[in-house]
Parts: sequence; structure tokens; C-alpha cells
Amino acid sequence: MELRQKLEILADAAKYDASCASSGTAKRDSRDGGLGSTEGMGICHAYAPDGRCISLLKVLLTNACVYDCAYCINRATSNVQRARFTVRELVTLTLAFYRRNYIEGLFLSSGIIRSPDYTMEQIVGVARSLREEHGFRGYIHLKTIPDADPALLEEAGRHADRLSINIELPQAASLKALAPEKDGPGIRRAMARMRQRIDAAREAQRGEGRAAAPRFAPAGQSTQMIIGADAADDRTVLQTTTTLYASYGLRRVYYSAYSPIPDASRLLPPAPPPLVREHRLYQADWLLRFYGFEAEEVLAGGTDGMLDLGIDPKLAWALKHRERFPVDVNRAPREMLLRVPGLGARTVERLLSARRHRAIRSEDLARLRLPLGKLLPFLVTADHHPRGGVLDRADLRRLVAPRRGFGPSTQLALL
Repeated sequence: MELRQKLEILADAAKYDASCASSGTAKRDSRDGGLGSTEGMGICHAYAPDGRCISLLKVLLTNACVYDCAYCINRATSNVQRARFTVRELVTLTLAFYRRNYIEGLFLSSGIIRSPDYTMEQIVGVARSLREEHGFRGYIHLKTIPDADPALLEEAGRHADRLSINIELPQAASLKALAPEKDGPGIRRAMARMRQRIDAAREAQRGEGRAAAPRFAPAGQSTQMIIGADAADDRTVLQTTTTLYASYGLRRVYYSAYSPIPDASRLLPPAPPPLVREHRLYQADWLLRFYGFEAEEVLAGGTDGMLDLGIDPKLAWALKHRERFPVDVNRAPREMLLRVPGLGARTVERLLSARRHRAIRSEDLARLRLPLGKLLPFLVTADHHPRGGVLDRADLRRLVAPRRGFGPSTQLALL
């Protein structure tokens, strides 16, 4: 099979893996020697027509697999065209794409061939060759195999910027039913070992200095859950997410909406979940990590353990807790400002800094290009207080989340 054909097959097969973010690694510059570079803020991004990030060369080593996970298009019994790169081919492709300025790094995953150890050795071999033989200093993200020899995972961490192990599904029972060859407790044990090694490298860096410290996955580890392949509701998903962040120090949990596959098992739903559910889960995840929300608070705006798909979860929470508003932008603590719909974490920091010098007015919010129609019912400024009773209006949701025929000018007039 020609290399171009392999690339078409294996790049397309990798599109189901959402965890391809590239931020968080240490800065490296090819001016110090070697090829390629990264920057602390991440790397340059390009986007496919469907919105997925393709700034990295994102491929599978192979889409052949000895496992038969019911939800996977590349499962052993799936009738798909198979392909496989050699280590040399993948190294050559990565370097060629980088030199043409198509990419800034590599995201590499794989189906399981022969055994977990054999597959992991091939994945590590690609990273080893790029780093040691070619001096590649760009970004590398490796999907690791939890059943592989810990020594191979150790070597992977020395070459990669980020490592990840997919937890696959939010419930252990679902993993057992849909992917019986995968070991849920084993996945978590591998994640725990990875966290210990990452933490040890960071502690050594603080103690010995940046130059002398051992390198191990400086951008940390991440994982991914498939949403909608089982009966888990959003409460279960977010509770699992909270546990993963607390237990394994993850940088990110990614959510991937289940996509029906040909000849699917009867255990799987016939239709995919709405894509907006994936979007709402990402918004909820952001609230958990950066806005001080607990999982149950985030879910308060929805019903029956599911997030409200019609509005973002912070707005849903505010509408359920109108008694907490309006909030005075010039006096409220940071924690409460973070709960105001329409105020992002960075904006809150700017407002806290600005109000030390002068009172914040609504025109200041306008200059920041904030959504005033969404903000002003919940916020007091030096020159604005919401009209009496606006927070008690039965149609407040429609006011702050307008639909067709109810535009911003109408919103502001009602405030």
C-alpha cells in the first residue's frame, strides 16, 4: 500500500480521538539546536471543516486491533480497510510535514497489534527516533496502553510532552459490557502510576533546577470519555470527571459524542446523542476547573441528572438561584463574580484590578465587548441597577437567552 493511501486511512481513523490539545508543555526552541519548537502557550492550530483541531499530525500507527470493543469502528470484527505504518514511515511523514509547515507536532495513537507491549514499543520507537535520531523538539502527544510494561510507559514519558490513557466510558459496568477485554481498574492503576511519575519529575525540577531535572511528560496527562454510548447521565459523567481530576491530576478530560458505526452491536443506541450535549459537558467541565462550582451545582439548572441543552450551565444555575443576584461588580468577591453569567475568569480578574482605581460603569463592560443583555439583569454597576422585578420575571430566560425576534436592543430596553 502506498504511503499516501495509508495516511488517508489512518488519519481518518484517528478523528474519533478528541484529546489532541497541545498546550501546557515547556518552551523549547530549535535555535538551541535540533529541529522544531514549542511555545509555552501551545502551538499553532488549524481546523478541519467539522471544527476539529488538526494542528498536529494526528494519526494511528495502525487501525488493526485484536480487541473487539463494541463502540469502536476499528474493532477486530469491523469490516474496514486496514493499514499500518512502519516506525520509519511515520517518522519520515512527521518530519516532512513539519518542514512544509503543515504541522507543529505529532499526536499518535494505535490499535492493539500482537500485544500491548509490542504496540507500545512501536509507539515509543517513533518518539525515540524523532527525539534522539533527528533532534525533533516539537510537540509529541502519545496515547499509551495501560496494559503495557511500565518500563515502556516510563520511556514514553521521557520523549512525549503529554501522555494520555482513555478511560473510555463513564461507568465501569459499561466498560465491562462494551469492551470486556479492557481492564477498568488497570486503566486507573496506570493513570495513578503516571501521576506519581509526573509529580516526581515536577518536584525534582523545583529542587534541582530546570536544566538538571529529569523530563517526564511536562504537559501532564489527559483522558477521554465517550458520551452517549451507554445509559450514563450527565450527573454520572461529571461525578466521574471530578474523581479523575482529584485522583490523577489530569490536565483535561475530553468528551466525545458517540457516533454510530456500521454493523453496531445491539448493546449500543441506534442514534447518536445531540452534539450540543458534548458542548454543554465541556462548559460544565470548565466551571468545575476554573469557576469554583461543584458537580451538583452545575447540574442544578437541568433535570433528571442531565444538563439543560438550551442554555449554558452557568446561566442555568443563575436562573435557579435568582436570590443570589444582582451582584455588585464594584464590591462582590471574586468567587461571586465568577458565577455571574457572561463574565469569564479573565474578565473577572480585569474587573478586580480596575475597580481598585475607579468605580466600574456599564460603559466599561461595553468596552470589554461583554454580552450586556445577558449580564445586566444579574449585575449592579456604578450607573446601573436592574429594574425592579426583572429577576422575578417568568420570561427572564427568554430575556437573557434571546430567540428569533427578540434581539439585543429589546433586551437592553427591558433592563
